[in-house]
Amino acid sequence: MTPERGRPLLRSYPSAMEPDRVRTHPNGAAAGIVLHLAPHPDDELIGAPATLMALRDAGWTVVNVPCSLGRPKARARREAELHEACGLAGFELRVPERPVSISPDCDPEVAQAELTELAAGAIADVKPRIVVSPGPGDRHHGHHMVYLATRDAIRDLAPEPPRWWMWALWGSLPQPTLGTVFDDSRLTEILVALAAHRGEVGRNDYRKLVRARAEVNALLAPELLFGFGAAGVQGARYAELLTEAALVDRRWLLGRSRWLDPREPLCDPGDGQALFE
Repeated sequence: MTPERGRPLLRSYPSAMEPDRVRTHPNGAAAGIVLHLAPHPDDELIGAPATLMALRDAGWTVVNVPCSLGRPKARARREAELHEACGLAGFELRVPERPVSISPDCDPEVAQAELTELAAGAIADVKPRIVVSPGPGDRHHGHHMVYLATRDAIRDLAPEPPRWWMWALWGSLPQPTLGTVFDDSRLTEILVALAAHRGEVGRNDYRKLVRARAEVNALLAPELLFGFGAAGVQGARYAELLTEAALVDRRWLLGRSRWLDPREPLCDPGDGQALFE
């Protein structure tokens, strides 16, 4: 079985909160576009939502692309919920005309090829400076497939591929390098938007997971980023962990371990340490 050829089409829905395509930082510097490749609707508000919202507030346009819309019978409901959630989150939404099936009973070879094509098409269409997706260590089969598709899509780009930021949900990142600290008001914003995914929250209340994981990460992040024994951030209640990778001369290099500064989110790769794949 061979996937259909041709770049997948994306239906575009600008953010109701921030309609401008390109904005500027408060200091006048041009902001960029960050593309989030979500395995499913709701992952945009579970994977790394505080990081995406911090970039949004710093003037970046956040574009969310759901690679799958779930099982066929639930797709209409899940897409409607996704529209509402992205509106609340202030994210632009691009919906594939032909979402990929990443259910456990899908043909994995066909699904992987279609995901890679979708990721490459989304990157070509959006032209982001940062791509955010699941990363290594996520044990959900669909999340892992999106990780592989994102890796392959970026690896084929030249001469200036976007930076790649990765999160993990059903497992742990083997090499976290980037942390985002946030407060109660940000957590509330995330949970309100996530609640729009009524079907999924009703099936399994992921709002509890978002809160609990953020509390745990506030304790783990300092030592995972800077070494065991590192001091925590005073007053930090919640945090997210990501891995940053830069493609340099066809090699994936880890970013420098740091806390996110959304005004200056990008920096040169660190000491040349290779990304675990």
